[in-house]
Amino acid sequence: MPTSPGSPDLPAAPHDDAPLSPPGLAGLHDEVSEATPLFNGFVVAIGASAGGLEALEKLFAALPVDTGAAFVVIQHLSPDHKSMMDNLLARYTAMPVCVAGHDMPLAPNAVFLIPPAKSMRIAGDRLLLSPKPDHGLSLPIDVFFSSMAEQCADRGIAVVLSGTGSDGSRGIPAVNAAGGFVFVQEPSTAKFDGMPRSAVGTGLADVVAPAAELAQRLTTHLRAPRHASLRLPGSFTPPGVAEPLEGILELLLADSGIDFHDYKPTTVLRRIERRMQVQRTPTLQDYRERLAESPDEKSALRRELLIPVTRFFRDADVFEHLAEQVIAPLVQRDSGAEPIRVWVACCATGEEAYSIAILFAEAFQRQGRLRPVKIFATDVEQQYLDIAGAGHYPDTIGAEVSGERLQRWFLERDGGWTVRPEVRQMVIFARHNIVADPPFTRMDLATCRNALIYLQPAAQERAMRRLQYALAPGGHLLLGPSESLGVLHRDFATLSGRGKVYRLLRHDRLAQHFDGASRHETASKRHVLRRRAQEVAPPSPLSWVVQGERLLQQSYLPPSLLVGPSRELLHVYGAASELLQIGEGQMSLDVLKLLPRELSWAAGLLLQAVAADGRLESSAPVMLGEGDRARRVRLVARRMPAAGNPVDQGAAACTLLSVEPLDLPTPLETQTAELDEEQRKRVELLERELDLTHESLQATIEELETANEELQASNEELMASNEELQSTNEELQSVNEELYTVNSEYQEKVDVLNSVNADLENVAKATATPTLFVDEQLRLLRFTPELMQLFKVREGDRGRSLEDFANLLDYPELFGDLRRTLAERVVTEREVRSRDGQWWLARIQPYAARAPGSTKAVMSFVNVTSLKDSQRLQSVIDSLAEHLAVLDAQGTILLVNDAWRRFAAANGDPQLRHSGPGSNYLRVCASAALDDPAARRAHDGVSAVLAGRQPTFTMQYPCDSAGRRLWFLMYAAPVAHPGGGAVISHIDITAWADSLDAAPGADGGDA
Repeated sequence: MPTSPGSPDLPAAPHDDAPLSPPGLAGLHDEVSEATPLFNGFVVAIGASAGGLEALEKLFAALPVDTGAAFVVIQHLSPDHKSMMDNLLARYTAMPVCVAGHDMPLAPNAVFLIPPAKSMRIAGDRLLLSPKPDHGLSLPIDVFFSSMAEQCADRGIAVVLSGTGSDGSRGIPAVNAAGGFVFVQEPSTAKFDGMPRSAVGTGLADVVAPAAELAQRLTTHLRAPRHASLRLPGSFTPPGVAEPLEGILELLLADSGIDFHDYKPTTVLRRIERRMQVQRTPTLQDYRERLAESPDEKSALRRELLIPVTRFFRDADVFEHLAEQVIAPLVQRDSGAEPIRVWVACCATGEEAYSIAILFAEAFQRQGRLRPVKIFATDVEQQYLDIAGAGHYPDTIGAEVSGERLQRWFLERDGGWTVRPEVRQMVIFARHNIVADPPFTRMDLATCRNALIYLQPAAQERAMRRLQYALAPGGHLLLGPSESLGVLHRDFATLSGRGKVYRLLRHDRLAQHFDGASRHETASKRHVLRRRAQEVAPPSPLSWVVQGERLLQQSYLPPSLLVGPSRELLHVYGAASELLQIGEGQMSLDVLKLLPRELSWAAGLLLQAVAADGRLESSAPVMLGEGDRARRVRLVARRMPAAGNPVDQGAAACTLLSVEPLDLPTPLETQTAELDEEQRKRVELLERELDLTHESLQATIEELETANEELQASNEELMASNEELQSTNEELQSVNEELYTVNSEYQEKVDVLNSVNADLENVAKATATPTLFVDEQLRLLRFTPELMQLFKVREGDRGRSLEDFANLLDYPELFGDLRRTLAERVVTEREVRSRDGQWWLARIQPYAARAPGSTKAVMSFVNVTSLKDSQRLQSVIDSLAEHLAVLDAQGTILLVNDAWRRFAAANGDPQLRHSGPGSNYLRVCASAALDDPAARRAHDGVSAVLAGRQPTFTMQYPCDSAGRRLWFLMYAAPVAHPGGGAVISHIDITAWADSLDAAPGADGGDA
């Protein structure tokens, strides 16, 4: 028999493309009213891609159904394929599974699936759908993670399972910053480790484990009680929290030099609570002890507290406003060779610094001019600076950076994007604490976005004063959307437009004092500082001697430089600052790069000579400056061997390089040297050769420029081709990922169908019923082996028309009934006879309306020959005048004839409740035996026949019926059947008894 539509092994398919509502969620989308409470439980967002079906099955198979959380599954699905994920996942969890619809509310203990060709977000407790972008990189997991972090805060949980690429890794920092948890499948257990490995690479994964273990850890987290003792009422810190919290902050200060006393206590405790849940420590004191023992946990907590949430061109409108109102005027301003200076404070992993660098590069392109730009990007966490310095980011930045900017300012390497050298060289990354360290100076632009909001008001003010002090007159300041100037609002003017961009009006004198008093210090450090202050002795006479020598050096001694063995500048004596020059580019202490060009060549020769023989060396007179400022000097180099070993010429020693002034010669003292004829000809020859060489060099340069232009054109063509190939490769990778997901679903469906097919075959074998399946053309699709009893078919005949085969049925309407059933979709039943005398119930049924494909029908034949025989037997006994009943071995009535039914109806039992099939004849006789001796005799006689103690039993008895007295002859005989039983007949002999009564001396009795 075919499996019924409601079979649990084959879930019913939907009738259309509308999302399914699972049991318990039906009507939820339409029936939510204002009185319905909003869902405020945990939201578990599960991101999976290629190979994710297996991980999802393991995860949900191990998850209980009563966690109270709402589970949202986000996959990379093909827009052209109807997903079967709802049916597949429903086999592994008892929770209702449904495809999400637009504006559908979340519900506890339920699973929601992203539909194909859609991007999904969360707003409040509802799921919002939007069309998937036709072009560009689609990152549905990052999109949902980010919206969940914004809407659910610490109720959001991100889970990353198997998949290619890095989708999810850009949304994880947002989830972490909001206080949510991040669970990642162990990359080595994933079919495709791209997404898990990228998620682990963020350094923000709280749990990394195989899928089944993730379910256990997730369940523990969902059911774990929250640490209510860490919830601060206002700014008050309970005594039980203050002491261990102080110990934790002291450990972090000693380990990293960062004082988290400046951070808001609520933020600090919320992040500590997250780490307590990850480490499974019940109390704050236990966590402090764990922290003291684990350097890795200190690093993890420090990164948690620093909250590195950033991305390229975050708040695109703000950056557009910055480019128009600040960067463009800075590029247009003519300031000679003076560089534009920018300070990006709290830069995290560098995306914002590179975004500003790209804006400057684009402004230079538009203006057709170039000026040096120095962007100082600082942060307190060295690990973030290392990432920023590498300038390499995952491919998910394609969702933040336009395709044009990606191709212009990035290079595709190692599955990600690397900042081009012309952008990278603008940015200088350095470790700096904006709250405690001295600020930079002379900055044209300073930015600090979304970092001050985590600081306490006093620390915010200190940071703001440092930013103010760093700005040059008229400089600009950019803050985040949640930050403000505070007490410095009178010193800045707000630029009109989008974003919080300010222009400095005046400096605050208080901002010039940056001592260490504002920094929090541990109790031990403060004690050491007080002790050192008491131990400071008054200055000794030797210090006055040193100051006197320094004054004499500045007044009388020539400017001198102490140069190390590697030509590095170690010390400066006298007024040598006017001789030293600091050029552009990377800073160097090489003395030859610091001296003017007129002196650097002579200094190089002298250093070589002194290093070779150790003797005093001096240079020829050198002219410095021009016009009235011209002066004549000479360089003198003296070797300074290592202390205690003045004669060892091979020891590494320093060199003292002095610049001695000389008197300028008067014009009369100038001697003119005349050249003879031979020297003059020689000079002319050298000049001609120099001109020829110059012309040849100029021609070579022009040829090289032409070749370079051709190579550049070829390079641009290759770059364009490469960009097209990269775009095609991204599309192919996305299609391949979607096809893999589809293939996984199909494979799972094939396994289900194979199981169902095996069940069908075994059911057919167990019932041994001739069955055949045909299509609308009456072609034979499949049949059971028992069909060969009625049709002359073989296994190889599938696909042929059923009309081609002979059959043994007396059924001329067979093919007409088949066509009518297929056309009208009605069920047809007939009783037909085969040529061997067997009777069959032929049933023709069309396929269910929801079955895909063309119309088909199934025809089955049930052998009803025994039923026909029973019907014939019933007709025979119904034709007898005697009241006839058939009993089983226990005396239960199995069969009665029509005469028995009529008599029962006439004597108060029309429904045959006491004398019909199913009632026990012996029990009825036993009940009547109390008042009727004839009933006792009947009971004993029938019992003897059933037990085999008596071959037959006959009895004559009277019966009152309808006011008349009737006489019956009862006859009981055994049934010759292995199951036993007996046949009882009651013959109406009233007429015969009446005739005997009329005769003289008649007497009645038992026969």
